[in-house]
Amino acid sequence: MSGLIARKAGMTQIFDDRGAAVAVTVLNVEPCKVIARRTSEKDGYDAIQVGHGAAKRHTSRAMQGHYAKQGQDAMGGLREFRVATDAEFELGQELNATMFEVGQKLDVAGTSKGHGFAGVMKRYNFAGGRATHGAEKVHRQMGSTGQCQWPGRVFPGKKMPGHYGAERVTVQNIEVLRIDEEQNRILVKGAVPGSKNGLLELRPAVKGA
Repeated sequence: MSGLIARKAGMTQIFDDRGAAVAVTVLNVEPCKVIARRTSEKDGYDAIQVGHGAAKRHTSRAMQGHYAKQGQDAMGGLREFRVATDAEFELGQELNATMFEVGQKLDVAGTSKGHGFAGVMKRYNFAGGRATHGAEKVHRQMGSTGQCQWPGRVFPGKKMPGHYGAERVTVQNIEVLRIDEEQNRILVKGAVPGSKNGLLELRPAVKGA
């Protein structure tokens, strides 16, 4: 089984057979097409390159040559998905939401929301300083970072303020609740990484299969 590229449209809720409300994320599957094939004989592994979206206004010459070599038109981006050795995919084959089934578990990967430079309370859920009893200007500070005279330094890996978010995050075992073939749309249970209109990679779950 290969994977798909989708954009996060947002969250809503649907009702299951028992009438209970279930929070879902709506994923709009991008126009996906098989651009190239990787084989174990030539490349050491089996995979397909999937192009997605409309072509960019400016495509580099290197990418233009890559698409031309495969006899395909340029697209907005490329992602690579591992496949089985005996998987049958043809160059130019279009991929859509019908690749997955209702009830199937997926691994969804994307870029999390960026929060810029954040303090330890927002970044790591630190408790912060006291609010009263003489506390002044320390309400959101992290407190002590180490020891006294020895070893006289801060150990590597200490949780401190810094860049928060805007990193690759994978959420595993997300269940597919509905598939809209006409709109090429997938509804999955719960939340997925990233902001609205962000790109996501959908793969069959490796642990919850």
